[in-house]
Amino acid sequence: MTDVNRGPGQGFRPPSEEERAMKNVQNEYLLGGKPVTAGMPPFGPSEIHQAIDLIEDFSAEVETALDIAAPNPYLNMAIHLVRNHLEGRICTASSVIAASGVPYATARRKLTELQDAGLIEQRPRTRSGKSFSLHPSAAMLQNWAQLSDRILRLAKTRLNQIAPSPDSREGADYYFGGSYKSARSIQPPKVLPEPLKLPGGLRILVHGDPTFMVMENLKRQFEQVIGTKISQRAFSIDRLHEEAIRNAEHSASRYDIIAVDLPWLGEFVARGLLTPLDDVLDIDRLDPSDFHTAGWRAAHWGGRPYGVPSQTTPELLFYRKDWFAEAGLEPPATTDDLLRAAKALHDPARGRYGIAWNAARGTALGHTFMMTCADFGQPVFNLDAIAGGYDADHLDRRDLVPTLNTPRALEAAEYLMALLEFSPTDILSMSWYERVRPYAAGKIAMAYGYTLLAPYFELDESSPAHGATGYLPHPAGPHGQPIAPVGGYVLCLPSNLPAERKQQAAEALVAFTSPEAQKLYVMNGSRTAPRYSVGADPEVRQLSPIFEAVDAMSWRDELQFWPRPPAPQISEMIAICGQEIHDMLRGITTPRDALSRAQSRAEAVMQSTRD
Repeated sequence: MTDVNRGPGQGFRPPSEEERAMKNVQNEYLLGGKPVTAGMPPFGPSEIHQAIDLIEDFSAEVETALDIAAPNPYLNMAIHLVRNHLEGRICTASSVIAASGVPYATARRKLTELQDAGLIEQRPRTRSGKSFSLHPSAAMLQNWAQLSDRILRLAKTRLNQIAPSPDSREGADYYFGGSYKSARSIQPPKVLPEPLKLPGGLRILVHGDPTFMVMENLKRQFEQVIGTKISQRAFSIDRLHEEAIRNAEHSASRYDIIAVDLPWLGEFVARGLLTPLDDVLDIDRLDPSDFHTAGWRAAHWGGRPYGVPSQTTPELLFYRKDWFAEAGLEPPATTDDLLRAAKALHDPARGRYGIAWNAARGTALGHTFMMTCADFGQPVFNLDAIAGGYDADHLDRRDLVPTLNTPRALEAAEYLMALLEFSPTDILSMSWYERVRPYAAGKIAMAYGYTLLAPYFELDESSPAHGATGYLPHPAGPHGQPIAPVGGYVLCLPSNLPAERKQQAAEALVAFTSPEAQKLYVMNGSRTAPRYSVGADPEVRQLSPIFEAVDAMSWRDELQFWPRPPAPQISEMIAICGQEIHDMLRGITTPRDALSRAQSRAEAVMQSTRD
């Protein structure tokens, strides 16, 4: 870029009209770095960026809530022009039209109207004048400066009026992390040799968990890496599933990349929602051998990869090492050991409880029951036994049947009943985050929890569990073995993503799941590392003992994904278990009746999918 401050003969050029307008607007707001207009915030690119992000996110939410909502081409094109101007990127007529969100002919007409209104300037890119670029005019920039100020003040005013109290459950399933450390051993992510060509930027659908929220906080950095803006939407687990399915109903996907919970993979492939990655990408570029074996295998269906592990987060047993030491207890290796420890450390009169776990009705408890069955050596389908557990790589079988009503499943159900005695009084409403919060607060001796939840106490030095937590695989039942059921998400390409975007989105997948990117997530608060190289990094090891523990479990073959096999019917199975087992825990049905009902309902689901 030519320096406008250099003298004649040194590449000097006078400032353009838009640059003068930008400076005038800044001068109107700032004098010596201080606002000169009472009540008016300082104007600058960051404020306009914030306003643009707010408008885009709000528009996306409206379009999701109202499928009949129509895009605003004027707004979309203006946002594209102003954002690119602030970031020093060239806009062409084609890129502006692509960003409009409406058909080509309509977009061309709207673009002409914006030019006729004096809001867009056209400049030649070559001496011939046949090629030109588009830029926001001085008037458009001044309008956006004023709009940004009004939007941000309105947002602040209205949100202050309606902000939920800190104790409100609204938004409780979302974790907003910050930057905690910045050190490097694996090098930082490198800027791609060529920026991605994705009109409108890269659009991602994710789960609202700590790791993906870390990615959101690093969005600006990754925008520099891939050369285009990133729009990320985060939902709770059930809403994420619904949104991914609803997105598939559109002729063209609203997202370039979607995060898929590991158990959903078979369902999504069977529905035709995902693109096989080997159709658009040389898989060797991902360095598959560097991923934890269970996490990489879980990303496949029918022998083909459909996603790249973004999180490999096993569910472990967190336990208070200091409490165990004070009580002279050994870390539990079996379910009987765990019950004895829970009984010894359970003291409700002092506000202490033995164990916390996912017992809320529905999805949360459905996952818990399946993983508990695995602890007792019982898969939830008739899987073939193999070394290390059961074969969940070949689930596209017509002879697949549910196995929820078996003696080992009964042992698992009775174990959950036994846990009730040593659990908090609100255990039947505890789900993903609620089970770890009281553990972090020093009220719980043990908690079943995914590694991605560890930041609640590992990054909070005021937590009584900070520095005092041990990590174990699930203790084994009489017929089981220690196991760490693998959870987490893979990043996938929707099958209805337009062909011209798939290759570019695949490049983004490589960038987001590289060792360099994964380490950056960890250094900024994540506690998931799907790659061996990241878990072995000395700086990563210094942050938390969780990485060394998980690596050791992987090498011992304790990380397994068969406890929640990604069969196409798994979502219905999870819902059924979450309902019937909850009724059992509430005392409405007996364990035997609950399993009988669950088995009958599951068989009906399996039959309906074959008819």
